[in-house]
Amino acid sequence: MTQQMTRIANPATCDPRTGVTRSLLGYGVIAGPLYVMVSLAQALTREGFDLSRHAWSLLANGGLGWIQIANFVLAGLMVVVCATGLRRALGTGYGAAWAPRLVGGYGLSLVGAGIFRADPAMGFPAGTPQGPGEVTWHGMLHFACGAVGFLCVIAACFVIGRRFAVAGRTGWAVYSRLTGTLFLAGFVAVATGAGAAWANLGFVTGVVIVWAWLSALSLHLYRHVTPEHV
Repeated sequence: MTQQMTRIANPATCDPRTGVTRSLLGYGVIAGPLYVMVSLAQALTREGFDLSRHAWSLLANGGLGWIQIANFVLAGLMVVVCATGLRRALGTGYGAAWAPRLVGGYGLSLVGAGIFRADPAMGFPAGTPQGPGEVTWHGMLHFACGAVGFLCVIAACFVIGRRFAVAGRTGWAVYSRLTGTLFLAGFVAVATGAGAAWANLGFVTGVVIVWAWLSALSLHLYRHVTPEHV
């Protein structure tokens, strides 16, 4: 009798559409931690890799480069799936259509960044000359995919921030906007820092921050999604 009353009081627990939406959002919860852990594990173990000088994209080079390529593609696909969950969970209102599109664009850019490998540079992999090195067509496409994706996720932060502000959720509004601002600062730093350690570390910090935001947002919506949202 108690279990039956619990199900009636919490219809979301037995609604299949809600379950699907939560499953889709779950990919957004795990995508960032998985991407960061795999990247850091390689950064700390690959010969010649220096976290203060080398972008994580460079890990796609060398004999073990396939690991980072797979990391890009898998994380990107999970973000695309998460974007579908966002669309279902947000329902209507400000940003309900554009936020998922922008997050999905970020996911597709990660897939593209994995397909189009960054060029060896700055002495990595071991044996590569110091300096930026030669830029190939796939290196150019890698940078283009990254730039588009970064702008998409920055815009998504501000769109979601505006949605929360309209709803009177000041904490989430500030958090989302601050995330977008910090990631934008990291992106500008690495684009203009000419390989400086401070610029690379600032960008890595921004990447971790934006992944944490996507995980937190996905988890928040996962916990609060109801049948009327799906």
